[in-house]
Amino acid sequence: MQLLERNEQKDYIAIATTVSKELAASAVERDLQAGIPYEEIQRLREAGLLPLVVPREYGGVGATWIEAFKIVQELAKADGSTGQLYANQIILSVLGQVAGTPAQAECYYRATAQNHLFWGNAVNARDTRLKIEPEDNHYRVNGIKTFGTGTIVADLRVFSAVQEGVDFPIIFVIPKDREGVVYNDDWKNMGQRRTASGSFTFHNVFVNPDEILGPPPSPEGAFSTFLFVVNQLAKTYVYLGIAEGAFEAAKAYTTTMTRPWITSGVDRASKDPYILHHYGELWTELKAAIGLASQAAQQVQTAWDKGNALTHEERGEVAIAVSAAKAFATKVGLNITTRIFEVMGARSTATSYGCDRYWRDLRTFTLHDPVDYKLRDVGNWVLNREVPIVTQYS
Repeated sequence: MQLLERNEQKDYIAIATTVSKELAASAVERDLQAGIPYEEIQRLREAGLLPLVVPREYGGVGATWIEAFKIVQELAKADGSTGQLYANQIILSVLGQVAGTPAQAECYYRATAQNHLFWGNAVNARDTRLKIEPEDNHYRVNGIKTFGTGTIVADLRVFSAVQEGVDFPIIFVIPKDREGVVYNDDWKNMGQRRTASGSFTFHNVFVNPDEILGPPPSPEGAFSTFLFVVNQLAKTYVYLGIAEGAFEAAKAYTTTMTRPWITSGVDRASKDPYILHHYGELWTELKAAIGLASQAAQQVQTAWDKGNALTHEERGEVAIAVSAAKAFATKVGLNITTRIFEVMGARSTATSYGCDRYWRDLRTFTLHDPVDYKLRDVGNWVLNREVPIVTQYS
């Protein structure tokens, strides 16, 4: 399939819906196989979705975050792993604008748009085993880095490393063919099985100074860390997509496969009063979670449009809105992915249906960022009007 022309006006949400349906047809099989998501990334590339949030002046689609989040949700409905990979893509593709120099921002924007590049990363700040050291007029990197989501298939790879005497992580971007970077193929988790989020070992890897991001135009400004907030909402939409996919799968199964309980007094499961109660409750919770996330998306877009004029107070208020949306989406998503079996029945647990993948994908994801800390931040804002401390998770 030929790449879509970037200068044409396309309905990218409709395109994402088509891709989602295609991925759904093989999602259960791919989940069982695990492995490297080559075909998923190629399909996203063919659909023209990789430069979605790259500004039009650089050849990208120029979509808003509101539009981009809807596409994340649509893809995650079919496949939680692909939703996660794509959420990372849209965040990383704007990294140059937020954390880099103006020259880096333009370079990465144009490269992503012109070549439909896929981005992957391992910037887990809690893993400090990857070390970077200056050597003559360049740098060398050695050590191990975990959670390299999608990095093995990425055209551009983003890593963070620790430099002695520097109290903040060094973020750098290198191409996929850089010598000395070895994927350890050790992603054997219960969920997100097609994200290939394993570890990488670096053997004296060369890094050019211009491959190290930054400094941004306003390094002390609120906008320089605002991508953390955007990233949190992108993950929220992955949660919502997984929850919506689980709900739709349960609905289809209940109306076609589920048998009414022997003492229910009805002739089909879709008339069982208890099943109706469950569906009414789950649907209401899902719609509420989507609505809360939609409000947060509006706030994210408004803040993003301010760029370097964004204040720290404004950033904090948006972070609270995103934390609330993420906490609620986590609660609702785990509830839906667990309770769908109550409305489908025992036969739905067969491996061939793959309905357990929704819970596995969501649970694997949510453990990286405990919801209790999100709720603490929200509570601290409500009672004390204190905004969260800036971290990778806020």
